[in-house]
Amino acid sequence: MRSCLYKGAVMHQRLRPHKHRFCYDFTSWLIDLDELPQLDRSLKLFSYNRPGLFSFYERDFGPGQPQGLKLHIKELVECQGLGSVERVCLLCQPRCLGYMFNSLSIYFCYDAGDQLVATIYEVTNTHSERHLYLLAADERRPLQQQVRKQLYVSPFIPMDCRYRFRVKPPADSFSVLIQQDDAEGEFFHAHWQGKRSALNATALFKALLRPPMSLKTTLAIHWQALRLWLKGVPVVQFTKTHSYQVSLGQWQEEK
Repeated sequence: MRSCLYKGAVMHQRLRPHKHRFCYDFTSWLIDLDELPQLDRSLKLFSYNRPGLFSFYERDFGPGQPQGLKLHIKELVECQGLGSVERVCLLCQPRCLGYMFNSLSIYFCYDAGDQLVATIYEVTNTHSERHLYLLAADERRPLQQQVRKQLYVSPFIPMDCRYRFRVKPPADSFSVLIQQDDAEGEFFHAHWQGKRSALNATALFKALLRPPMSLKTTLAIHWQALRLWLKGVPVVQFTKTHSYQVSLGQWQEEK
């Protein structure tokens, strides 16, 4: 199977107006959407569109529909003329003990020749809003892409800024560097990375012995927000957008 786990870490660092940094261990799932029925049959601790210790519901991603996630992603990419999509892999967290929160999930879209044609960065905030940033991809490694921010995410980061992505697509390892710029330049960056490991019953049993990754993410969001507030970082008022929206990004040229 192409589906697997990636064991690694997530790091966030703010450069101004006050320096702030944290890093924690993180295990990510890479799920080939075509393999979901097979995973449901072969892994006793995993369920597809039904309750389970670990469960993947299509309605938790994309437009929130109970079925047709791959078809929706395929149509998004192909309607923009970015290429024909044969396979879609999603880097994310499924539900664990019924709970799930993905601040960022990434779709990697491949053609029939197994060439990467597009990436989609799915950002979800704590106000149940979701935004997909769709960007073309090619054989450049790592990928370098950029997009204007369209979704309110953190009460300490303004809306008027830009994301810059530098991505090594999943293979034996993966790496995602996200930098945020405003009119004064870069003020924040995050690094998400991991090394491939098998997705099997033993790995899932061991994962149950640790705090669920989604719960860990949610607790970290609130704990780090408290630390930023105590440091006096200005609070940005919530800007309501839409429950689900898609926008396009572009290549960032080499400097």
